[in-house]
Amino acid sequence: MTDVSAATSNPPGPEDQGRRGDGPLAGLRVLELGQLIAGPFCGQLLGDYGAEVIKIEDPAGGDPMRRWGHTDGTAAPVHWSVLARNKRSFGCDLRSPDGQDLVRRLALTADIVVENFRPGTLERWGLGYDELSAANPGLIMVRVTGFGQTGPYAGRAGYGSIGEAMGGIRHLMGEPDRPPSRSGLSIGDSLAGTLGALGAVAAVVERASSGRGQIVDCALYEAVLAMSESLVADYAAFGHVRERTGSVLPGVAPSNVYPTSDGADLLIAANQDTVFRRLAAAMDQPALADDPDYATHADRGRRQQALDDIITAWTSTLTRREVEDRCLAHAVPVGLIYRAPEMLDDPHFAARRSIVDVEVGADGTTLPMQAVVPRFGRTPARIRWAGPPLGDATDELLAEIDVDADTVADLRRRGVIR
Repeated sequence: MTDVSAATSNPPGPEDQGRRGDGPLAGLRVLELGQLIAGPFCGQLLGDYGAEVIKIEDPAGGDPMRRWGHTDGTAAPVHWSVLARNKRSFGCDLRSPDGQDLVRRLALTADIVVENFRPGTLERWGLGYDELSAANPGLIMVRVTGFGQTGPYAGRAGYGSIGEAMGGIRHLMGEPDRPPSRSGLSIGDSLAGTLGALGAVAAVVERASSGRGQIVDCALYEAVLAMSESLVADYAAFGHVRERTGSVLPGVAPSNVYPTSDGADLLIAANQDTVFRRLAAAMDQPALADDPDYATHADRGRRQQALDDIITAWTSTLTRREVEDRCLAHAVPVGLIYRAPEMLDDPHFAARRSIVDVEVGADGTTLPMQAVVPRFGRTPARIRWAGPPLGDATDELLAEIDVDADTVADLRRRGVIR
């Protein structure tokens, strides 16, 4: 372990640099327990930023995410390659006393443990924070669960979709005349993983002065709630309950998707007074910016639909390229609604390497995936490898904690490790 408050072990030698990685978190070791998305996304982010992430998986089959996701039937799904990038796999049965002992020994070398089991599970296995931190006081444990470690719902099973519902985002997604919809992404899990990673980094910073670790308790529903702007405050202050509004935000106009003559849908955002004046000029309707019905943000918000109709009448007579060119010439924010094909074909994505090719096969096969975000000017982070085979680091890690060859063979024979 490399503790930023006081180095308690030798710094990594040259042979460790590729394993421990590049980026601002290089030198930190993370043990990732749990499965599916929320906890593993936290681990992905920490690995993206340079931490050495050891993913502890069921030796019988690994994380179910190895088998989840889209496939055309000719190859395995590729979500695992993204979610488990920059990680090393240790196949270890956490339900086995021998496996639990191995994890306790590995935890002595760790800076951070990430887990997403129900509260009490790790404690039943002798792997709770009190036990692990007694031997490693600088240890930080990120606990990602549906409802947190305390409260009447703490023991409930919780998925990201439930967190999205209770955190408020589901009620706001979709058209007002239809039941609540959902995002096409596991946004609740990803938000919890993101805030869990942020909490881990904050705890590492605090450890530099105290020398002590702590628990980072991240509930899925609270991660969603954290993004809810003034939803609760609006109700408390004015009795206002936000409702579904489809593709617009009430009172924010113009900011919508508008059709073009060649069948494209462009998003134009010009709700600020100065930007709306530029849009009016781009539309060859400069007087619109001085029209009392649309002159201010509040005026435009009150007449949102009428203004959208005016803009739609304009965009419908032009091609996508013509609308884009006019908006860009007048510094009006405009953009096509992208899918994966547009992302892979966009020159700006290419120039910034927003999508990078990562090797996924021994034959040099590569897979494009999103790059590390954000970018660091002095300590650049990178994707060092895609999601690993199950147990790729098991032998190396067992050797590190001095498990002899005969014991390794016995543990493997009994299915404790892989």
